[in-house]
Amino acid sequence: MYDRAALVTAARAAGDRNPSDTARRLKVARNTAWRLWNGHTAPSAALAAAVEEHYGVTAGQLVKRAAA
Repeated sequence: MYDRAALVTAARAAGDRNPSDTARRLKVARNTAWRLWNGHTAPSAALAAAVEEHYGVTAGQLVKRAAA
């Protein structure tokens, strides 16, 4: 299960105020950043790596195991 709060918290701590700022930092489309920011999609492996590089949030922190 994708935890958007981890991304938003790290992005805001890095100075990103909205999905557009995150899109510029991660070099992704604004609609992709919006979907991540609002929890409508989980990050791909490549995007999770970019999040870790720019925000220091690991893939394990972004994606939690769903309860059975």
